[in-house]
Amino acid sequence: MFGLSFAVLLKVILINIVLSGDNAVVIAMASRNVPKKQQKKAIFWGTFGAIILRLLFAVIIVYLLGVPFVTFIGGLLLVYIAIKLLIGDEEGSMKEGGASLFSAVKTIIIADAVMSLDNVLAIAGAVEGNLVGIVIGVIVSIPIVVFGSQLILKAMEKYPIISYAGAGILSWTAGEMLLGEPKFEPFLTRDLHLLIPTAITVFVIGFGYLISRKKLI
Repeated sequence: MFGLSFAVLLKVILINIVLSGDNAVVIAMASRNVPKKQQKKAIFWGTFGAIILRLLFAVIIVYLLGVPFVTFIGGLLLVYIAIKLLIGDEEGSMKEGGASLFSAVKTIIIADAVMSLDNVLAIAGAVEGNLVGIVIGVIVSIPIVVFGSQLILKAMEKYPIISYAGAGILSWTAGEMLLGEPKFEPFLTRDLHLLIPTAITVFVIGFGYLISRKKLI
């Protein structure tokens, strides 16, 4: 199909299953403070905007990743988003309680855009730059992200502590993005590939916990 073998398509699907997990976590965390009536809208519009950006990245990914420090800046942005999602978005609060629909959708799109750099690059490698294959890979990710985020959201509502696990996943991803900056490769040792993501994850969860406790006092 379109010059792609079944084996390549299967590889694309498996890549999406593995790499779409953190995207689903972002959507669930950003939607959890939205009023229940608007949660499905937040998931739909956030996913819709994120998918459009992924398709755009599919076209410009090679040029985008050639920009110096783009993955480093993306990693820093993801650290900020992980903290923001963990402590809650007070600026977007509404009278009935919870974050606004616009605030949640905006956070989903920005976070997904940052993390999609690696996703699209992995798919591009699997299909050897075949644009149709990249687009198929992005489309395949839609049901995985949508249904995955709904399951995670329900789990977070029942067990709020799962939010810390979600923030930890995003923080670890941010650490890997920071380490993935090509400009830093000559200076990185093997120990740092474990130390930096661990330190960032501990910082985000610890900082989020302290801020949350402060709000309760």
